[in-house]
Formats: sequence, structure tokens, C-alpha cells
Amino acid sequence: MPRFKKKKLILLTLGIIAPISLTTSRVNASSFAAEIFCTMRDGGNDHESSWDAAYSYIKKQKGGFFKVSPKNAAAQITETVIREREKFRYCVQYLDKLHPNRKLIRDLKKEEEKKAKEAEDRINKRKRLEKELEETSDEDFTEETLDRYSY
Repeated sequence: MPRFKKKKLILLTLGIIAPISLTTSRVNASSFAAEIFCTMRDGGNDHESSWDAAYSYIKKQKGGFFKVSPKNAAAQITETVIREREKFRYCVQYLDKLHPNRKLIRDLKKEEEKKAKEAEDRINKRKRLEKELEETSDEDFTEETLDRYSY
């Protein structure tokens, strides 16, 4: 019976300490990722390389079974920059690239898929017509049927 109480106490302690330590590492990871992103952007690097470096750092620090989505990582960097406004004052101008207009991107992708489908349909229609023309070849018509003056 006393062993059961000890195990219960240990599990309760771990249950309280674990979420605190996970939150602390997430805050530190997002803070340093924001520092990476902002420093690289301020140094003249393009958005893609800065974003890749910061996102890679967040993924590496997160670890575990579940991965951090790009949208979540961008939100973490944005939260850190806003929360620590004085430290990242120069970085606010770069935040718009972290959250692109997703509706516009989806619409452009749909339009691109529609154009590709239309092109494929045109090719299929042309092939079908060519096949029909081949099936109705010249041997189906005799000289008599083609001579318009034979009456």
C-alpha cells in the first residue's frame, strides 16, 4: 500500500512539472526562432532562407511525436515579436510575409488546375477526333459515290 502512494505522488509531481517544462522550452524556442528570423532578415537575407532557418530551429527544439506546422511556427514567431516589441522593433515590417494571403494562394492554385484540366480535355478531344477520322478512311467511299457528275 505505501508503494502505491509513493507511485501516485511521483506521477502527480510529474504531471505538474512536465507541462511547465514543455511550455518553457516552447517559449524559449519561439523566442530564439524569432531572433533567428529577424536577425537574418535585418542582415539582408531573403524571406525564404530566413523562414527556413527559423522553422528548422523550431522543429528541432519541439521534437516529440507531433511536428510543428508552418502556420503554427509562424504564429509563434509573430507572438514573440509582438510580445517583445522593444527587442524586435526592427522586425515588425517582415511579419507580413509570414502570413501570406492563403485565400489568394488557393484561388490561384484552383485556376491553375482548371487551366491544366482544360488543356488535357482539348488534347483528349483532338485525339478522339483524329481517331474518328482514321476510322472513316477513304476506302469506305467508292469512285462512284465520289463522282458528282455520275447520274
